[in-house]
Amino acid sequence: MKILVTGANGLLGYKLIQLLSTKSDITTVATARKKVNDLPQGVDFFELDITNHEQTIEVLLATKPDVVISAAAMTQVDQCETEREQCWMANVVGIENLVEGCEKINCHLVHVSTDFIFDGSFGPLDETAIPNPVNFYGESKLAGEQVIKKSKLNWAILRTVLVFGITPDLSRSNIVLWVKKSLEDGKTINVVNDQWRTPTLAEDLAVGCYLAASQKATGIYHISGEEMMTPFDIAQHTADFFKLDKSLIKAADSSTFKQPAARPPKTGFIVTKAKTELGYQPHSFSEGLQVLKSQLNR
Repeated sequence: MKILVTGANGLLGYKLIQLLSTKSDITTVATARKKVNDLPQGVDFFELDITNHEQTIEVLLATKPDVVISAAAMTQVDQCETEREQCWMANVVGIENLVEGCEKINCHLVHVSTDFIFDGSFGPLDETAIPNPVNFYGESKLAGEQVIKKSKLNWAILRTVLVFGITPDLSRSNIVLWVKKSLEDGKTINVVNDQWRTPTLAEDLAVGCYLAASQKATGIYHISGEEMMTPFDIAQHTADFFKLDKSLIKAADSSTFKQPAARPPKTGFIVTKAKTELGYQPHSFSEGLQVLKSQLNR
């Protein structure tokens, strides 16, 4: 089976390439807008900006994968709110281009979406919950889902929540790394205590993508951790785990943060369907921190 991954330079993309390269029955094709450093042996690379229609079709026709895992996206929520055209290009037009290319070669599409398509009025949520985004990022990701649902493809949409992890040259931080570095630097941090999520280890999301791709699963799956936590809880757990000063962490409610984009108050996922149908088994949050720590010490 040949699997092509978009967004191979991102956190999920990196973890996916590392995972797929260990599977002897899979030929892996990594794609990204810029060259991916330190590709595992045997992984092919093609430059690909999914917002470029011609290039997208060209790469898919040249590589003819059995499955495309769509991990490229614009995910910075506030930037999506203020740079809407760029966000729409990445999260909707890019998906339209991918779908067209996939239809030409009749391949399976596994697409990564987000909990931010929901309004956060309750949680945790299963796959039957009705989307109602409260920000433009969520709107764009929901529109991308709808493009896929209307296509002629066999597809799986994997929604996820608050992904954390580390790569050797990670360009963007995430909540665990931000908390760890801030506390190590002796900085006081204000952390939201009135939003709830089920934080997801990047390795778990990569495994979820692999399981869906290798089984050519169809439909919508929620892929995340299983523990409902606020960012404040996450910060406290991170401080405890790395033996850092918890007194630097101050609880704050979301109304005190002036951000361009609204956040859904309560999401988090019920992952029973993914566990039952795909064989997905997420780490606990503490186990996830252990995975991250072992990579920091390499």
